[in-house]
Amino acid sequence: MAHPVFVPSSPLGDALVILGAAGIVIPVFARARITPVIGFILVGLLVGPYGLGRYVFDQPWLAYITISSPESLDPFAEFGIVLLLFSVGLELSFDRLWAMRKQVFGLGAAELLVAAGLIGFALSFAGEAVPGAVGLGLALAMSSTALVLPIAGTQTPVGRAALSMLLFEDLALVPIIFLLGALAPNAAGGLDAMWHTLWLGLLVVLALLVFGRYLLPPLFAQAARTKSPELFLSACLIVVIVSALVTAGVGLSPIVGALIAGLLIAETEYHTEVEGLIAPFRGLALGVFLITIGMSIDLTMVAANWLAIVGATIAVLLVKAVVTAGLLRLTGMRAGAATETGILMSSPSESTLIVLAAAGSASLIQPGTGQFWQIVTALGLTVTPALAWVGRRLARRVDGHGHAHTAGDSDAPRTVIIGFGRVGRLVADMLTTHGKSYVGIDTDPDLIRSAVRAGYAAMFGNANATHVIERLHLERAQAVILTMDEPRAAQRIVKKLRALHPDLPILARARDSVHAAALYRAGASQAIPEALEASLQLSEAALVELGVPMGFVIASIHEKRDEFRETIMEEGGLSEKPKLKSSSLRDRLE
Repeated sequence: MAHPVFVPSSPLGDALVILGAAGIVIPVFARARITPVIGFILVGLLVGPYGLGRYVFDQPWLAYITISSPESLDPFAEFGIVLLLFSVGLELSFDRLWAMRKQVFGLGAAELLVAAGLIGFALSFAGEAVPGAVGLGLALAMSSTALVLPIAGTQTPVGRAALSMLLFEDLALVPIIFLLGALAPNAAGGLDAMWHTLWLGLLVVLALLVFGRYLLPPLFAQAARTKSPELFLSACLIVVIVSALVTAGVGLSPIVGALIAGLLIAETEYHTEVEGLIAPFRGLALGVFLITIGMSIDLTMVAANWLAIVGATIAVLLVKAVVTAGLLRLTGMRAGAATETGILMSSPSESTLIVLAAAGSASLIQPGTGQFWQIVTALGLTVTPALAWVGRRLARRVDGHGHAHTAGDSDAPRTVIIGFGRVGRLVADMLTTHGKSYVGIDTDPDLIRSAVRAGYAAMFGNANATHVIERLHLERAQAVILTMDEPRAAQRIVKKLRALHPDLPILARARDSVHAAALYRAGASQAIPEALEASLQLSEAALVELGVPMGFVIASIHEKRDEFRETIMEEGGLSEKPKLKSSSLRDRLE
């Protein structure tokens, strides 16, 4: 009697494979300075039904390291795309999106239609029926939001150009699917259904904008007051999922709802905290999406038709790269940046698979044709990181070894004020008076809300959290000023900042000399005790009142401050003097 073979339950087994892949792929490829995108695709290829999965019946133990039901991953892969578009919305704003309207509906529309027209014409010339050629042209003309934006970002010329075209493609996805349905041999009322969906979708989008503007700030404020990261994260995910479900419910793509949710939260002071909390989920969900791409590659079919598949892939890449780069040059973009953008945007998209499925359902293309172009799409997605590398190299050569990526406005140096109560606002006022830019950050939602209403540049966030520190871009900061009245928290933040940024000037408010010494040990450049400063100000007022000239009073105050600082350093057991020691005004006066 044969013994039954134990096979782990599908959900747990699949979860084990995915988490194991993330734990192996990310560090290994990061150490090799290779994007994890390739690693996730290779994992999908290895553990999918066309890899080790085909041998499960012969070797049951392989069920532990393969994915038994690839279709079960589709919801997670879709969720990754939704979170990506949500993150894109967080980096935008309504003003910036409105400023991009010409690029989105001008450049984006031209890129999609011209590339689709050329590809469709070539396929029609090769013998494909006109409706099928239209469907394939539109499908292959789309570019990958999931891969292009993480590579290019949204703050560089390449990233901004790519974003405008990708936004139009995402918005055009639903009309394209309806158009293919209308072209079906037995279609009835396809265009009427499309207009109905678009009008209904427009009403839903307007409703999301109105309700979101008034409901989201109090929702996140309430979540922030609890000081619970779990509750705050739950609020984020609820907003994303509800927005995506609402737009999907009326026939639009769920990514439209996710983008709107991101735009709405970007207008609040909580966007940095939200972006940091969402990032790990987005990365893992995108990893699942990339694994599904790898699982769709049938190496047997690739081996049997490798010449045609490679030729078709190269042809699609060339057409899209030339069209995109040419249109960008016509808009006045630098040759190097246009070249890099064209090459980066040349690969097909995850949306290509959706359009191919729609074309197949409408009987516009044969199943074999659809499978062939699915493999071409998967191969194109796989080589996208390599295309990005080639694009950067060519851009430097075209521009004479210059850099195609140019910093955006967010790269401007500024001072970061941690703690934005009464003292933080006063520091911000003085910086503004002398023309210095700043951003304030605090964990009190009420403080931040009142500061934003008063016109200060402030945002909600926990400066002790690594994801918040990363979003502050302290490598470009002129200085960090801690005004918070929480001694232990201030010491922890100073220690973390000094470890991450050894040369960053850090100025901290201290309660007394003992706290100041602790801050110096933690790595502060300057620590200013409140009691000392009050005494010095009182002395200054008294000396002026007694008739001592102002210049000598100021000089003596500065010297006394330096003496106290040296004493604090000695009592704290620190031999080095503070990095930003004040110079004597008496010397300058003399």
